[in-house]
Amino acid sequence: MQLTGAEIICECLIEQGVDTVFGYPGGAALNTYDALYKYSDKIKHILTAHEQGATHAADGYARATGKVGVCMTTSGPGATNTVTGIATANIDSIPMVVITGNVNLNLLGRDSFQEVNIVDIVKPITKGSYLVKRIEDLAPAIRTAFALAADGRKGPVLIDVPKDITAQLTDYKPLTPPDHLDPPACNPDDIVNAVKLINEAKYPIIYAGGGIISADASDELLKFAEKIDAPVCCSLMGLGSIPASHRLNMGNLGMHGTYATGMATEKCDLIIACGARFSDRVAGNPKKFGEQANIIHIDIDENEIDKNVKTDNHIVGDIKNVLEILNNHVEKQNHTQWLVQLEIWKGEHVAPREKLNYMSALDVLIMLNKKKRPGDIIATDVGQHQMWVAQFGEIEQPRTLLTSGGMGTMGFGLGAAIGAQCGCPKKKVFLVTGDGSFHMNLNELVTLKSYNLPVVVLVFNNQVLGMVRQWQKLFYGSRFSQTDPKRATDFVKVAEAFGIPGFRLDKTEDIEEVFDKAIGLGGPAVIDCVISPDANVLPMIPPGKTVNEIVTEM
Repeated sequence: MQLTGAEIICECLIEQGVDTVFGYPGGAALNTYDALYKYSDKIKHILTAHEQGATHAADGYARATGKVGVCMTTSGPGATNTVTGIATANIDSIPMVVITGNVNLNLLGRDSFQEVNIVDIVKPITKGSYLVKRIEDLAPAIRTAFALAADGRKGPVLIDVPKDITAQLTDYKPLTPPDHLDPPACNPDDIVNAVKLINEAKYPIIYAGGGIISADASDELLKFAEKIDAPVCCSLMGLGSIPASHRLNMGNLGMHGTYATGMATEKCDLIIACGARFSDRVAGNPKKFGEQANIIHIDIDENEIDKNVKTDNHIVGDIKNVLEILNNHVEKQNHTQWLVQLEIWKGEHVAPREKLNYMSALDVLIMLNKKKRPGDIIATDVGQHQMWVAQFGEIEQPRTLLTSGGMGTMGFGLGAAIGAQCGCPKKKVFLVTGDGSFHMNLNELVTLKSYNLPVVVLVFNNQVLGMVRQWQKLFYGSRFSQTDPKRATDFVKVAEAFGIPGFRLDKTEDIEEVFDKAIGLGGPAVIDCVISPDANVLPMIPPGKTVNEIVTEM
Protein backbone atom coordinates (compact mmCIF):
# COMPACT_ATOMS: atom_id res chain seq x y z
CA MET A 1 0.00 0.00 0.00
CA GLN A 2 1.12 3.58 -0.62
CA LEU A 3 1.49 5.82 2.42
CA THR A 4 3.02 9.20 3.15
CA GLY A 5 6.17 9.38 5.20
CA ALA A 6 4.12 10.69 8.14
CA GLU A 7 1.79 7.71 7.92
CA ILE A 8 4.76 5.36 7.69
CA ILE A 9 6.09 6.81 10.95
CA CYS A 10 2.78 6.00 12.66
CA GLU A 11 2.54 2.54 11.12
CA CYS A 12 6.08 1.73 12.20
CA LEU A 13 5.38 2.88 15.76
CA ILE A 14 2.35 0.60 15.92
CA GLU A 15 4.41 -2.20 14.40
CA GLN A 16 6.95 -1.76 17.22
CA GLY A 17 4.26 -1.99 19.90
CA VAL A 18 4.26 1.71 20.75
CA ASP A 19 1.07 2.93 22.42
CA THR A 20 2.25 6.25 23.87
CA VAL A 21 4.32 9.09 22.44
CA PHE A 22 5.49 12.20 24.30
CA GLY A 23 6.17 15.36 22.38
CA TYR A 24 5.48 18.86 21.14
CA PRO A 25 4.40 19.85 17.61
CA GLY A 26 5.88 22.47 15.31
CA GLY A 27 6.18 23.48 11.67
CA ALA A 28 8.60 20.82 10.48
CA ALA A 29 6.61 18.09 12.24
CA LEU A 30 3.13 19.17 11.10
CA ASN A 31 2.68 16.36 8.60
CA THR A 32 3.56 13.80 11.24
CA TYR A 33 1.21 15.37 13.76
CA ASP A 34 -1.55 15.39 11.17
CA ALA A 35 -1.03 11.66 10.76
CA LEU A 36 -1.06 11.19 14.53
CA TYR A 37 -4.53 12.77 14.50
CA LYS A 38 -5.69 9.99 12.18
CA TYR A 39 -4.02 7.31 14.34
CA SER A 40 -5.20 8.70 17.68
CA ASP A 41 -7.22 5.55 18.39
CA LYS A 42 -3.99 3.51 18.39
CA ILE A 43 -1.30 5.94 19.54
CA LYS A 44 -1.83 8.21 22.54
CA HIS A 45 0.14 11.44 22.34
CA ILE A 46 1.02 13.24 25.57
CA LEU A 47 1.62 16.95 25.00
CA THR A 48 4.19 18.27 27.45
CA ALA A 49 4.98 21.87 28.28
CA HIS A 50 8.54 21.65 26.93
CA GLU A 51 10.49 19.23 24.76
CA GLN A 52 12.91 18.47 27.58
CA GLY A 53 9.92 17.34 29.63
CA ALA A 54 8.90 15.09 26.74
CA THR A 55 12.29 13.36 26.64
CA HIS A 56 12.28 12.85 30.42
CA ALA A 57 8.74 11.47 30.15
CA ALA A 58 9.78 9.02 27.43
CA ASP A 59 12.75 8.09 29.62
CA GLY A 60 10.56 7.56 32.70
CA TYR A 61 8.11 5.50 30.64
CA ALA A 62 10.99 3.27 29.52
CA ARG A 63 12.45 2.89 33.03
CA ALA A 64 9.07 1.99 34.53
CA THR A 65 7.84 -0.37 31.80
CA GLY A 66 10.97 -1.81 30.22
CA LYS A 67 9.69 -0.78 26.80
CA VAL A 68 11.31 1.70 24.40
CA GLY A 69 10.18 5.26 25.19
CA VAL A 70 9.30 7.52 22.27
CA CYS A 71 9.62 11.30 21.99
CA MET A 72 8.62 13.42 19.01
CA THR A 73 9.49 17.07 18.34
CA THR A 74 9.87 19.63 15.62
CA SER A 75 13.11 21.07 14.24
CA GLY A 76 15.50 23.74 15.52
CA PRO A 77 14.90 24.57 19.19
CA GLY A 78 12.40 21.75 19.40
CA ALA A 79 15.19 19.35 18.55
CA THR A 80 17.91 20.97 20.66
CA ASN A 81 15.61 21.02 23.69
CA THR A 82 15.84 17.23 23.70
CA VAL A 83 19.61 17.14 24.19
CA THR A 84 19.66 17.05 28.01
CA GLY A 85 17.03 14.31 28.08
CA ILE A 86 18.91 12.27 25.50
CA ALA A 87 22.17 12.61 27.46
CA THR A 88 20.37 11.58 30.64
CA ALA A 89 19.01 8.43 28.99
CA ASN A 90 22.32 7.65 27.35
CA ILE A 91 24.50 7.52 30.45
CA ASP A 92 21.87 5.47 32.32
CA SER A 93 21.40 3.08 29.35
CA ILE A 94 17.68 3.78 28.85
CA PRO A 95 16.07 2.66 25.54
CA MET A 96 14.50 5.64 23.79
CA VAL A 97 13.75 6.71 20.22
CA VAL A 98 13.56 10.43 19.47
CA ILE A 99 11.98 11.46 16.15
CA THR A 100 12.65 15.06 15.18
CA GLY A 101 11.35 17.02 12.24
CA ASN A 102 13.62 19.12 10.07
CA VAL A 103 13.32 21.58 7.21
CA ASN A 104 12.89 20.37 3.62
CA LEU A 105 15.86 18.64 2.04
CA ASN A 106 16.60 21.54 -0.30
CA LEU A 107 16.82 23.91 2.70
CA LEU A 108 19.32 21.86 4.70
CA GLY A 109 22.66 23.58 5.19
CA ARG A 110 21.30 27.02 4.32
CA ASP A 111 20.71 28.33 7.87
CA SER A 112 16.99 28.06 7.17
CA PHE A 113 14.38 29.04 9.73
CA GLN A 114 14.44 26.53 12.61
CA GLU A 115 17.11 24.43 10.96
CA VAL A 116 19.73 22.70 13.06
CA ASN A 117 22.05 19.74 12.47
CA ILE A 118 20.65 17.71 15.36
CA VAL A 119 22.08 14.46 13.99
CA ASP A 120 25.66 15.60 14.56
CA ILE A 121 24.82 17.38 17.82
CA VAL A 122 23.63 14.18 19.49
CA LYS A 123 26.13 11.71 18.01
CA PRO A 124 28.26 11.53 21.20
CA ILE A 125 25.19 10.90 23.40
CA THR A 126 23.25 8.33 21.35
CA LYS A 127 23.75 4.79 20.14
CA GLY A 128 22.98 6.13 16.67
CA SER A 129 21.55 9.20 14.95
CA TYR A 130 20.22 9.25 11.40
CA LEU A 131 19.07 11.82 8.84
CA VAL A 132 16.50 10.27 6.48
CA LYS A 133 17.14 11.60 2.96
CA ARG A 134 14.94 9.19 1.00
CA ILE A 135 11.43 8.14 1.86
CA GLU A 136 12.33 4.55 0.98
CA ASP A 137 14.78 4.61 3.90
CA LEU A 138 12.28 5.88 6.47
CA ALA A 139 10.71 2.59 7.63
CA PRO A 140 14.09 0.76 7.74
CA ALA A 141 15.55 3.64 9.75
CA ILE A 142 12.76 3.47 12.34
CA ARG A 143 13.02 -0.31 12.63
CA THR A 144 16.78 -0.07 13.01
CA ALA A 145 16.39 2.60 15.68
CA PHE A 146 14.09 0.46 17.82
CA ALA A 147 16.32 -2.59 17.49
CA LEU A 148 19.42 -0.59 18.35
CA ALA A 149 17.79 1.13 21.34
CA ALA A 150 16.64 -2.14 22.90
CA ASP A 151 19.44 -4.60 22.17
CA GLY A 152 22.76 -4.99 23.95
CA ARG A 153 23.54 -2.08 26.23
CA LYS A 154 20.36 -0.09 25.79
CA GLY A 155 20.27 3.60 24.96
CA PRO A 156 18.72 6.42 22.94
CA VAL A 157 18.59 6.70 19.15
CA LEU A 158 17.56 9.77 17.13
CA ILE A 159 15.94 9.89 13.69
CA ASP A 160 15.75 13.26 11.92
CA VAL A 161 13.07 13.44 9.21
CA PRO A 162 12.88 16.42 6.82
CA LYS A 163 9.37 17.76 6.31
CA ASP A 164 9.17 16.91 2.61
CA ILE A 165 10.03 13.27 3.38
CA THR A 166 6.94 13.10 5.61
CA ALA A 167 4.79 14.35 2.70
CA GLN A 168 6.10 12.04 -0.03
CA LEU A 169 4.35 8.79 -0.98
CA THR A 170 5.92 5.36 -1.24
CA ASP A 171 5.00 1.71 -0.97
CA TYR A 172 4.86 0.42 2.57
CA LYS A 173 4.99 -3.23 3.61
CA PRO A 174 4.30 -4.09 7.26
CA LEU A 175 6.85 -6.27 9.00
CA THR A 176 6.69 -8.19 12.24
CA PRO A 177 9.59 -7.03 14.44
CA PRO A 178 12.09 -9.83 14.98
CA ASP A 179 12.76 -11.09 18.47
CA HIS A 180 15.70 -9.45 20.15
CA LEU A 181 19.03 -10.89 19.18
CA ASP A 182 20.33 -13.78 21.22
CA PRO A 183 22.91 -12.57 23.74
CA PRO A 184 26.50 -13.12 22.65
CA ALA A 185 28.04 -16.31 23.96
CA CYS A 186 30.27 -15.86 26.99
CA ASN A 187 33.85 -17.00 26.96
CA PRO A 188 33.76 -20.43 28.69
CA ASP A 189 37.18 -19.86 30.28
CA ASP A 190 35.91 -16.66 31.91
CA ILE A 191 33.00 -18.59 33.38
CA VAL A 192 35.29 -21.31 34.73
CA ASN A 193 37.63 -18.74 36.31
CA ALA A 194 34.72 -16.85 37.86
CA VAL A 195 33.22 -20.00 39.34
CA LYS A 196 36.59 -20.89 40.89
CA LEU A 197 36.97 -17.45 42.47
CA ILE A 198 33.40 -17.51 43.80
CA ASN A 199 33.69 -21.00 45.27
CA GLU A 200 36.96 -20.12 47.02
CA ALA A 201 35.82 -16.78 48.47
CA LYS A 202 35.23 -16.48 52.22
CA TYR A 203 34.07 -12.85 52.31
CA PRO A 204 32.30 -12.12 49.00
CA ILE A 205 30.06 -9.19 48.12
CA ILE A 206 27.89 -8.54 45.10
CA TYR A 207 27.93 -5.02 43.67
CA ALA A 208 24.65 -4.68 41.75
CA GLY A 209 24.19 -1.93 39.19
CA GLY A 210 21.49 -0.69 36.88
CA GLY A 211 22.35 -3.38 34.34
CA ILE A 212 20.48 -5.89 36.51
CA ILE A 213 17.26 -3.91 36.17
CA SER A 214 17.84 -3.10 32.50
CA ALA A 215 18.19 -6.82 31.72
CA ASP A 216 15.23 -7.85 33.91
CA ALA A 217 17.67 -10.04 35.82
CA SER A 218 16.52 -9.39 39.40
CA ASP A 219 15.23 -12.93 39.92
CA GLU A 220 18.52 -14.38 38.72
CA LEU A 221 20.46 -12.00 40.97
CA LEU A 222 18.42 -12.97 44.02
CA LYS A 223 18.91 -16.67 43.32
CA PHE A 224 22.64 -16.09 42.86
CA ALA A 225 23.00 -14.07 46.07
CA GLU A 226 21.11 -16.67 48.08
CA LYS A 227 23.07 -19.56 46.62
CA ILE A 228 26.48 -18.08 47.44
CA ASP A 229 25.14 -16.40 50.61
CA ALA A 230 26.67 -13.05 49.67
CA PRO A 231 25.55 -9.55 50.72
CA VAL A 232 24.36 -7.27 47.92
CA CYS A 233 25.47 -3.63 47.79
CA CYS A 234 23.58 -1.56 45.23
CA SER A 235 24.58 1.44 43.19
CA LEU A 236 21.98 4.18 42.96
CA MET A 237 20.79 2.72 39.65
CA GLY A 238 20.77 -0.78 41.12
CA LEU A 239 18.36 -0.06 43.97
CA GLY A 240 15.36 -2.34 43.62
CA SER A 241 17.35 -5.15 42.03
CA ILE A 242 17.02 -6.96 45.37
CA PRO A 243 14.18 -6.19 47.82
CA ALA A 244 15.12 -3.64 50.48
CA SER A 245 13.69 -5.99 53.11
CA HIS A 246 15.80 -8.99 52.07
CA ARG A 247 18.36 -10.20 54.62
CA LEU A 248 21.19 -9.97 52.06
CA ASN A 249 20.42 -6.41 50.98
CA MET A 250 23.06 -4.02 52.31
CA GLY A 251 21.61 -0.93 50.65
CA ASN A 252 23.25 1.87 48.73
CA LEU A 253 26.98 1.88 48.09
CA GLY A 254 29.30 4.82 47.61
CA MET A 255 29.56 8.48 48.55
CA HIS A 256 26.32 8.52 50.54
CA GLY A 257 26.17 4.82 51.31
CA THR A 258 26.49 3.37 54.78
CA TYR A 259 29.61 2.63 56.78
CA ALA A 260 28.71 -1.05 56.44
CA THR A 261 28.69 -1.01 52.62
CA GLY A 262 31.96 0.92 52.66
CA MET A 263 33.57 -1.58 55.02
CA ALA A 264 32.22 -4.43 52.92
CA THR A 265 34.28 -3.22 49.96
CA GLU A 266 37.31 -2.66 52.23
CA LYS A 267 37.31 -6.07 53.93
CA CYS A 268 35.84 -8.47 51.37
CA ASP A 269 38.01 -10.91 49.46
CA LEU A 270 35.83 -10.93 46.33
CA ILE A 271 33.72 -8.28 44.60
CA ILE A 272 31.30 -9.53 41.94
CA ALA A 273 30.21 -6.46 39.97
CA CYS A 274 27.00 -7.19 38.08
CA GLY A 275 25.92 -4.66 35.46
CA ALA A 276 27.75 -1.83 37.21
CA ARG A 277 30.44 0.54 36.01
CA PHE A 278 32.50 1.58 39.07
CA SER A 279 31.59 5.26 38.71
CA ASP A 280 33.35 7.90 40.77
CA ARG A 281 30.34 8.09 43.10
CA VAL A 282 30.96 4.44 44.04
CA ALA A 283 34.72 4.08 43.65
CA GLY A 284 35.81 7.47 44.99
CA ASN A 285 39.43 6.37 44.87
CA PRO A 286 39.53 3.80 42.04
CA LYS A 287 43.09 2.70 42.82
CA LYS A 288 42.16 1.75 46.37
CA PHE A 289 38.65 0.46 45.70
CA GLY A 290 38.64 -3.24 46.59
CA GLU A 291 42.43 -3.39 46.23
CA GLN A 292 42.61 -6.28 48.72
CA ALA A 293 40.02 -8.34 46.86
CA ASN A 294 39.64 -10.24 43.65
CA ILE A 295 37.21 -8.42 41.36
CA ILE A 296 34.92 -10.10 38.84
CA HIS A 297 33.19 -7.72 36.44
CA ILE A 298 30.12 -8.92 34.50
CA ASP A 299 28.85 -6.48 31.88
CA ILE A 300 27.31 -6.49 28.43
CA ASP A 301 29.54 -3.63 27.31
CA GLU A 302 33.15 -4.67 26.91
CA ASN A 303 34.17 -1.01 26.88
CA GLU A 304 33.36 -0.85 30.61
CA ILE A 305 35.83 -3.60 31.48
CA ASP A 306 38.89 -2.17 33.30
CA LYS A 307 37.81 1.37 32.38
CA ASN A 308 37.61 2.68 35.95
CA VAL A 309 38.78 -0.17 38.18
CA LYS A 310 41.23 -2.91 37.24
CA THR A 311 39.57 -6.33 37.50
CA ASP A 312 40.92 -9.86 37.97
CA ASN A 313 38.31 -11.62 35.89
CA HIS A 314 35.55 -10.42 33.60
CA ILE A 315 32.62 -11.87 31.70
CA VAL A 316 31.23 -9.95 28.75
CA GLY A 317 27.64 -10.91 28.13
CA ASP A 318 24.00 -10.40 28.97
CA ILE A 319 23.81 -10.31 32.77
CA LYS A 320 20.61 -12.37 32.90
CA ASN A 321 22.20 -15.11 30.82
CA VAL A 322 25.49 -14.99 32.74
CA LEU A 323 23.79 -15.26 36.12
CA GLU A 324 21.75 -18.23 34.90
CA ILE A 325 24.99 -19.98 33.90
CA LEU A 326 26.69 -19.12 37.21
CA ASN A 327 23.69 -20.33 39.19
CA ASN A 328 24.08 -23.72 37.50
CA HIS A 329 27.78 -23.99 38.32
CA VAL A 330 28.63 -22.32 41.64
CA GLU A 331 28.49 -24.27 44.87
CA LYS A 332 25.92 -23.64 47.58
CA GLN A 333 27.71 -21.62 50.26
CA ASN A 334 27.30 -20.32 53.80
CA HIS A 335 28.94 -17.13 55.00
CA THR A 336 27.23 -16.64 58.37
CA GLN A 337 30.28 -15.20 60.13
CA TRP A 338 30.81 -12.63 57.35
CA LEU A 339 27.16 -11.58 57.43
CA VAL A 340 27.26 -11.22 61.22
CA GLN A 341 30.26 -8.89 60.90
CA LEU A 342 28.38 -6.78 58.37
CA GLU A 343 25.46 -6.48 60.78
CA ILE A 344 27.88 -5.21 63.43
CA TRP A 345 29.21 -2.58 61.01
CA LYS A 346 25.65 -1.49 60.30
CA GLY A 347 25.48 -0.22 63.87
CA GLU A 348 28.74 1.74 63.67
CA HIS A 349 29.35 5.29 62.45
CA VAL A 350 25.65 5.91 61.96
CA ALA A 351 24.86 9.57 61.34
CA PRO A 352 22.80 10.94 64.27
CA ARG A 353 19.41 12.52 63.66
CA GLU A 354 20.02 16.26 63.34
CA LYS A 355 18.03 18.48 65.71
CA LEU A 356 17.11 21.48 63.59
CA ASN A 357 13.71 22.64 64.92
CA TYR A 358 12.16 21.69 61.60
CA MET A 359 10.14 18.77 60.35
CA SER A 360 12.55 16.04 59.23
CA ALA A 361 12.77 14.82 55.65
CA LEU A 362 13.34 11.36 57.10
CA ASP A 363 9.93 11.44 58.81
CA VAL A 364 8.31 12.29 55.47
CA LEU A 365 10.09 9.38 53.79
CA ILE A 366 9.07 7.01 56.59
CA MET A 367 5.46 7.95 55.89
CA LEU A 368 6.00 7.51 52.15
CA ASN A 369 7.29 3.99 52.82
CA LYS A 370 4.18 3.33 54.89
CA LYS A 371 1.69 4.63 52.33
CA LYS A 372 3.10 3.25 49.09
CA ARG A 373 2.63 -0.33 47.93
CA PRO A 374 5.74 -2.38 47.03
CA GLY A 375 5.01 -1.98 43.31
CA ASP A 376 4.37 1.75 43.44
CA ILE A 377 6.93 4.05 41.85
CA ILE A 378 9.14 6.79 43.28
CA ALA A 379 10.70 9.25 40.84
CA THR A 380 13.26 11.75 42.08
CA ASP A 381 15.08 14.80 40.91
CA VAL A 382 18.72 15.34 41.89
CA GLY A 383 20.15 16.61 45.16
CA GLN A 384 19.82 15.93 48.87
CA HIS A 385 16.30 14.54 48.51
CA GLN A 386 17.58 12.00 45.98
CA MET A 387 20.21 10.71 48.39
CA TRP A 388 17.73 10.57 51.27
CA VAL A 389 15.49 8.39 49.08
CA ALA A 390 18.48 6.17 48.26
CA GLN A 391 19.30 5.86 51.96
CA PHE A 392 15.84 5.49 53.47
CA GLY A 393 13.39 4.67 50.67
CA GLU A 394 12.22 1.06 50.84
CA ILE A 395 12.62 0.00 47.21
CA GLU A 396 11.22 -3.51 47.04
CA GLN A 397 10.92 -4.13 43.31
CA PRO A 398 12.87 -3.32 40.14
CA ARG A 399 11.68 -0.39 38.02
CA THR A 400 10.12 1.35 41.03
CA LEU A 401 12.88 3.92 41.59
CA LEU A 402 13.38 6.32 38.68
CA THR A 403 16.32 8.64 39.15
CA SER A 404 18.99 10.29 37.04
CA GLY A 405 22.11 8.44 38.12
CA GLY A 406 24.94 9.21 35.74
CA MET A 407 23.97 12.66 34.47
CA GLY A 408 22.49 13.96 37.73
CA THR A 409 19.87 15.96 35.85
CA MET A 410 17.97 18.48 37.93
CA GLY A 411 14.58 18.82 36.28
CA PHE A 412 14.37 15.12 35.42
CA GLY A 413 11.83 14.08 38.01
CA LEU A 414 8.47 15.51 37.01
CA GLY A 415 8.79 14.43 33.39
CA ALA A 416 9.90 10.96 34.49
CA ALA A 417 6.94 10.71 36.87
CA ILE A 418 4.58 11.66 34.04
CA GLY A 419 6.04 8.99 31.78
CA ALA A 420 5.88 6.36 34.52
CA GLN A 421 2.26 7.15 35.35
CA CYS A 422 1.29 6.96 31.67
CA GLY A 423 3.06 3.63 31.29
CA CYS A 424 1.83 2.14 34.57
CA PRO A 425 -1.65 3.58 35.17
CA LYS A 426 -2.50 0.99 37.85
CA LYS A 427 0.45 2.02 39.99
CA LYS A 428 0.74 5.05 42.23
CA VAL A 429 3.59 7.37 41.31
CA PHE A 430 5.26 9.69 43.80
CA LEU A 431 7.76 12.39 42.85
CA VAL A 432 10.28 13.34 45.53
CA THR A 433 11.98 16.57 44.53
CA GLY A 434 13.71 19.59 46.03
CA ASP A 435 12.76 23.20 45.58
CA GLY A 436 15.86 23.78 43.43
CA SER A 437 15.09 20.92 41.05
CA PHE A 438 11.37 21.61 41.05
CA HIS A 439 11.93 25.19 39.90
CA MET A 440 13.51 23.69 36.78
CA ASN A 441 10.56 21.54 35.72
CA LEU A 442 7.41 22.76 37.46
CA ASN A 443 6.02 23.87 34.09
CA GLU A 444 5.10 20.21 33.58
CA LEU A 445 2.44 20.56 36.28
CA VAL A 446 0.25 21.63 33.38
CA THR A 447 0.75 18.15 31.90
CA LEU A 448 -0.24 16.49 35.17
CA LYS A 449 -3.43 18.52 35.26
CA SER A 450 -4.26 18.23 31.56
CA TYR A 451 -4.24 14.43 31.71
CA ASN A 452 -5.34 14.18 35.37
CA LEU A 453 -2.36 11.99 36.22
CA PRO A 454 -2.52 11.03 39.93
CA VAL A 455 1.11 11.83 40.72
CA VAL A 456 1.75 13.05 44.26
CA VAL A 457 4.61 15.57 44.27
CA LEU A 458 6.63 15.94 47.48
CA VAL A 459 8.75 19.10 47.37
CA PHE A 460 11.45 19.00 50.04
CA ASN A 461 11.60 22.75 50.41
CA ASN A 462 14.59 24.11 52.31
CA GLN A 463 14.73 27.31 50.21
CA VAL A 464 18.38 26.65 49.36
CA LEU A 465 20.31 24.57 46.85
CA GLY A 466 20.87 21.97 49.53
CA MET A 467 23.46 19.59 48.14
CA VAL A 468 25.70 22.27 46.65
CA ARG A 469 25.37 24.22 49.90
CA GLN A 470 26.39 21.12 51.86
CA TRP A 471 29.57 20.88 49.78
CA GLN A 472 30.20 24.57 50.45
CA LYS A 473 29.98 23.83 54.18
CA LEU A 474 32.45 20.97 53.96
CA PHE A 475 34.95 22.16 51.38
CA TYR A 476 34.50 25.93 50.88
CA GLY A 477 34.46 27.38 54.38
CA SER A 478 30.65 27.89 54.42
CA ARG A 479 30.88 30.53 51.71
CA PHE A 480 27.35 30.09 50.33
CA SER A 481 27.89 31.54 46.89
CA GLN A 482 24.55 31.53 45.00
CA THR A 483 23.08 28.62 46.99
CA ASP A 484 20.86 30.67 49.30
CA PRO A 485 18.74 32.51 46.71
CA LYS A 486 15.99 33.62 49.13
CA ARG A 487 13.27 32.78 46.64
CA ALA A 488 9.74 33.62 47.67
CA THR A 489 7.97 30.91 45.64
CA ASP A 490 4.78 29.63 47.25
CA PHE A 491 4.46 26.09 45.91
CA VAL A 492 0.91 25.72 47.20
CA LYS A 493 -0.20 28.74 45.20
CA VAL A 494 1.84 27.56 42.20
CA ALA A 495 0.04 24.21 42.27
CA GLU A 496 -3.33 25.93 42.58
CA ALA A 497 -2.48 28.20 39.65
CA PHE A 498 -2.16 25.05 37.54
CA GLY A 499 -5.47 23.77 38.91
CA ILE A 500 -3.83 21.21 41.24
CA PRO A 501 -4.55 20.98 44.99
CA GLY A 502 -1.59 22.07 47.09
CA PHE A 503 -0.78 21.30 50.71
CA ARG A 504 1.79 22.85 53.06
CA LEU A 505 3.39 20.42 55.46
CA ASP A 506 5.62 21.79 58.21
CA LYS A 507 4.62 19.80 61.32
CA THR A 508 5.54 16.19 61.99
CA GLU A 509 2.15 15.47 63.54
CA ASP A 510 0.39 16.46 60.29
CA ILE A 511 2.35 14.19 57.92
CA GLU A 512 -0.07 11.25 57.80
CA GLU A 513 -3.18 13.41 57.48
CA VAL A 514 -1.72 15.39 54.58
CA PHE A 515 -0.55 12.20 52.84
CA ASP A 516 -4.01 10.67 53.14
CA LYS A 517 -5.67 13.77 51.73
CA ALA A 518 -3.26 14.01 48.78
CA ILE A 519 -3.45 10.32 47.90
CA GLY A 520 -7.21 10.27 48.36
CA LEU A 521 -7.77 12.88 45.66
CA GLY A 522 -7.26 10.35 42.87
CA GLY A 523 -5.58 13.05 40.82
CA PRO A 524 -2.41 15.14 40.98
CA ALA A 525 -1.36 16.83 44.22
CA VAL A 526 1.60 18.89 45.43
CA ILE A 527 2.85 18.79 49.02
CA ASP A 528 5.22 21.57 50.05
CA CYS A 529 7.38 19.88 52.72
CA VAL A 530 9.15 22.61 54.71
CA ILE A 531 12.51 21.35 55.99
CA SER A 532 15.64 22.96 57.40
CA PRO A 533 18.17 24.67 55.12
CA ASP A 534 20.85 23.15 57.36
CA ALA A 535 19.77 19.53 56.98
CA ASN A 536 22.58 17.37 55.61
CA VAL A 537 22.93 14.07 53.78
CA LEU A 538 25.08 11.92 56.03
CA PRO A 539 27.12 9.81 56.14
CA MET A 540 29.29 11.06 53.31
CA ILE A 541 32.58 9.84 51.91
CA PRO A 542 34.33 12.91 50.42
CA PRO A 543 35.29 12.69 46.74
CA GLY A 544 38.51 10.78 46.16
CA LYS A 545 38.47 9.32 49.67
CA THR A 546 37.66 5.93 51.23
CA VAL A 547 35.33 4.73 53.97
CA ASN A 548 38.14 5.35 56.48
CA GLU A 549 37.50 9.09 55.99
CA ILE A 550 33.71 8.91 56.24
CA VAL A 551 31.92 12.01 57.57
CA THR A 552 29.03 11.32 59.95
CA GLU A 553 28.62 14.75 61.57
CA MET A 554 28.95 18.29 60.29
